Order: sequence, then structure tokens, then C-alpha cells
Amino acid sequence: MPGPEEASTSQSQSPAPPATFKSLGLIDPLLEALDRVGYKKPTDIQIESLPHALEGRDIIGIAATGSGKTAAFALPILQKLWEEPKGLFACVLAPTRELAYQISEQFEALGSAMGVRCAVIIGGMDMPTQQIALAKRPHIVIGTPGRLLDHLETTKGFSLRTLKFLVLDEADRLLNLEFAEAIDKILKLIPKERTTYLYSATMTTKVAKLQRASLTNPIKVEVTSKYQTVDTLLQYYVLMPFIDKQAYFIHLVHSLAGNSIIVFTRTKSEAQMLSIILRILSFAAVPIHGDMSQSQRLGALAKFKSGSRKILVATDIASRGLDIPSVDVVINYDVPQHSKDYIHRVGRTARAGRSGKAITLVSQYDVELIQRIEEVIGKKMALYETEAEDVAAIKERVEEASRAAKMEMKDADMNGKKGRKRQREEHGGRDDRDRDDDVVEAGMPMLKKKSKHRR
Repeated sequence: MPGPEEASTSQSQSPAPPATFKSLGLIDPLLEALDRVGYKKPTDIQIESLPHALEGRDIIGIAATGSGKTAAFALPILQKLWEEPKGLFACVLAPTRELAYQISEQFEALGSAMGVRCAVIIGGMDMPTQQIALAKRPHIVIGTPGRLLDHLETTKGFSLRTLKFLVLDEADRLLNLEFAEAIDKILKLIPKERTTYLYSATMTTKVAKLQRASLTNPIKVEVTSKYQTVDTLLQYYVLMPFIDKQAYFIHLVHSLAGNSIIVFTRTKSEAQMLSIILRILSFAAVPIHGDMSQSQRLGALAKFKSGSRKILVATDIASRGLDIPSVDVVINYDVPQHSKDYIHRVGRTARAGRSGKAITLVSQYDVELIQRIEEVIGKKMALYETEAEDVAAIKERVEEASRAAKMEMKDADMNGKKGRKRQREEHGGRDDRDRDDDVVEAGMPMLKKKSKHRR
């Protein structure tokens, strides 16, 4: 199979303005669905990829988060399904549980007229329940590679022999989370005669290797450079002493009241700590990180998407793939260590032509990091004005909230350990939590698995 350099390339810096979903070749039921969900005009990745996809070509799509790539692969699959309604028709592999659910939501919204049925197959959920869902012969299966492979190997009557489409979404993320072995096994269990779409934010060596193994004579579509932020994104920094970081953060959040905000932290404990501090100070905030259970994470995401919580405090897991529309502001509580992580984080705002803000807190220890990011993205961030007197006025109250948050986390940790000890005693020494799934999802090194079920 051809390598990336041999793949046909379709690249456009400024797509033709007249392009519409209709002119790209979509059928009326999909045009009506697009209108219902509020998609007014196609994005760059959709303009470049849809004509080739509708011709039946394999696609490599290199596009940033928020570029509309989910619809870019869902629409041609749904159009083909309309023409040839069958049982299990397409499989989408995603790196995280949340992304799998969001892909399913888009398929169901866009395919509502044809009654498309989706099954989400992910770790951390009950295997028998998933087996029942698979027995109902869904059209689209969306899952994480480990758990899907579990079902292929152990679930009676389930196979992907009739598969017409395979999608590898966030391929760079899939491979960074060490799913390569599971993906290789899945590729051996599905038909070679199929259409394959591979989408990734970056074309790494691992992604190029996967492309050679899974795609046939693909069209390569690249609509953004590796390190690029959109022109509608306003990028700022707040300069402050490290010792006053929490006070500056709360002052900043207060000044942005009414906006939907995602706050990114480097660690899970910091995400939990900030969310508690915000709650104590009467801000509607919710955390999402790898120490939370699956139901807790989905619940937190639902509250943020519905608007009942205006602030989401997240680790970097949430900087890739989460489909959260209309985010107004991204706050980097910690300066990312790598420029590409900065790009992924701030990609949560200024999407689909809308404007947005990204504000990074910079202490005396972060100056070199922020200068490196500015050099890579080719832009200088503007100073976000803050009033030192206003920060000083709230400092004592913030410190009190911080102490209370530390005590709450300490108490929760002690209660959690006692509860897990009781659980192990009740289960003959076993701890039945699906811990490996949380470790993987948080982007941390894989642990040796003892459970027979994978993610």
C-alpha cells in the first residue's frame, strides 16, 4: 500500500465560498438533518473531503479539533447507508469514552430520518448490557479498541464480517494510548474490502504506519498546519507571582462571569482542588478527570453542555475530542509543557468561525514556556489587564477556600480508602473498580491489566 508521500493530496488554503452541503453531493434527507441541527455551511475539512468520500475513496484527514471532522466522516457513511440499508454497516474507533458517546450523538442526529441505530462499546460499562445492544444489530458501532476487541473475541454471534466502513478517529491519540496492538488485531478480523477513513490532528510516524496498514490508495486532506490557531481566537496571558496564582485565577473567573469556561490543569488533583474552591466561592463549576467514575464524567459533561454549570475544570484528557459547542473562554491554569498541547486546549473555543478567548496564567517560572509557545504558533499573546488591588482584596477569602478544599479532599481520600477496603473484603480480596480505564483515559502510562475485560 502507498506511504503518505504516495497518497493523493487535496489541499486548500482558501476553499471556494459558494460551496454548500448540496453542491458537495449530499442527499435531501441529510440536507434536512443538517438544517435541523444548525449546520449552515460546510467547514474546510468537509469541503475538501466529502466529494472524495462520496466517490468511495479512502480518506486521510489531518484537521484540528473543532474543524467538523466528525460530520466529515459520518455524512458519507449515512448517505451510503441510505442507499444500501443493511445491518452492521460501520465501525468507529475512538480513543476515549466521552468521544465515543459524542460521535454516537452526531450519527443519531444526522441519521434521524433513516432511523440509524448506534451502539457504544466502551470500557467501564457492563459487558452483558453491551452484548444485548450488539444483538439488536446496530448500523453503527462506536467503541474504544480494547473493549471492542473483547466482544469480537468473546461475544457469541458478534462479528464485523458485513462491515462496509471503518473509521479511526483521533488516530494520533489512539496510538499514544497504546491501542496499536488491539487495532492490529481488529484489522485482521474485518473485511479487507471496505472503505476506511483515518482522521488525526497530526501526522506522526505511528499514524503514517497505521495508514499504510489500513488504507488503500487514500486521498490525503489537510486543512490546517500542525501548529496553528484560528484568527478568531484572541490569545492573552496574565502575569502574576506564583504565590498568588489561585487569587488571580478566581479574580479572572469573576471578571468573565456569564461566559462558558473550560479551565485546564496539569494534574487530576489540581482539577479537583480548583473545582472545590470554585464551588465554595459560589461559582457553578464541575470537574472532569481520570479519577472520576465513568458515570461521574458523563454527568459532569452533561451539566456543562446543558449550561447548568458554566465552568468545566479539566485535565488534558478533555482537550481532545470533547464535542462542546459554543465555549466562550479557555483558561490555562497551568502553562502546557508542549506547544501542541496548547493548540489542543485552545481548540475548544473560537470554533466554526465564532470568536473566543484563551487566557494563560503565567508566573515567574513559566516565562520561557510561554515564549516557546508564542514562537511555535507565530503569534504574540496580549497582556490581559488585571487589577492588583482587586486581587489583594479577595486573597484571604481564596486562601480560606483553598484550605477548606484541601480538607475536603483529604476526608474524601480517607473515606474512599475505607470504602475500597470494605469492598475488597466483601469480594474476597478483589478490588472491582475499573481502574485501568481511568488510568488510560487520563493519558498516564498503562498498567499491567489483571481484569479480563479491556477498554
